Amino acid sequence: MDKVAVLIPCYNEEQTIEKVIRDFRNVLPEAVIYVYDNNSKDRTAEIAQAAGAVVRHEYQQGKGNVLRRMFGEIDAQCYLIVDGDDTYPAENAPEMVDRVLNHNADMVVGDRLSSTYFEENKRPFHNFGNTIVRASINLLFKNNIKDIMTGYRAFSYRYVKTFPVLSKGFEIETEMSIHAIDKNLQVENVIIQYRDRPEGSESKLNTYSDGMKVLGTIRRLFGNYRPMSFYGAICAFLILLAVVFFVPIMIDYAKTGLVDRFPTLIVCGFVVLAAIVSFFAGMILQSIYQNTRRQFEMDLYKAMRQEREMLSQSEK
Repeated sequence: MDKVAVLIPCYNEEQTIEKVIRDFRNVLPEAVIYVYDNNSKDRTAEIAQAAGAVVRHEYQQGKGNVLRRMFGEIDAQCYLIVDGDDTYPAENAPEMVDRVLNHNADMVVGDRLSSTYFEENKRPFHNFGNTIVRASINLLFKNNIKDIMTGYRAFSYRYVKTFPVLSKGFEIETEMSIHAIDKNLQVENVIIQYRDRPEGSESKLNTYSDGMKVLGTIRRLFGNYRPMSFYGAICAFLILLAVVFFVPIMIDYAKTGLVDRFPTLIVCGFVVLAAIVSFFAGMILQSIYQNTRRQFEMDLYKAMRQEREMLSQSEK
């Protein structure tokens, strides 16, 4: 079992990967550095291996797929994840690792948005998208994570071994953040100085298509993790809609004693039925969610016990 594992998912990062490995080895000499190549078409894997990293491969495309492979194959007391594009400073790594190893943090977020991100990042729609995603998650899930989409994080063993990776691509960062919030895991923020990609290095993130995937992930996870709020909001909207169309019918009936718009009245009835169905769906899913939370706590205890056993064996 490694004490610290530095995990670097890579796709076509030959220009920067050697420097990233060197920088993190200098600040974390005790760490094992793993580079997971995700079908790169350049010399990323070759350069990483020559630089002394443990190089492995994930052949299913997408960052989420790479993290699933990493989390499944590697056992460590602390996992530090960083992109291979040299946008995240290595000097913050010891503090992030220390918060996991000595302060019981389960996820430490490398917070770009509180420092230089908006000045360094030259893609304005990325800036706007990060702001929207952060505001949405902190509003819907009642938390204060400073940077939802950062690729620089540290994790505890118990987080990694109880986190179900469902996303395939860049929306994985959103999923990791919401999982930590929902499961009441200890989250801390460390402000970092973000650097934009060096000239000639291209981002793999598509502002529009990946942004829509992220927003879709937020909607899906809000429905999964807050079912009563999600379906309750749908119920309230449908009731309001039915009332808006029903009131004029009632006014006409009070004046004339006749109902002139029977089709509208029938539609109002069906809308109310849909609202009732949404309400009870939310109640049922909320009950299922509570049982899932209980099972997660048991899985968390198992992961903690497993970590203690592995540490005991490694000390022998």
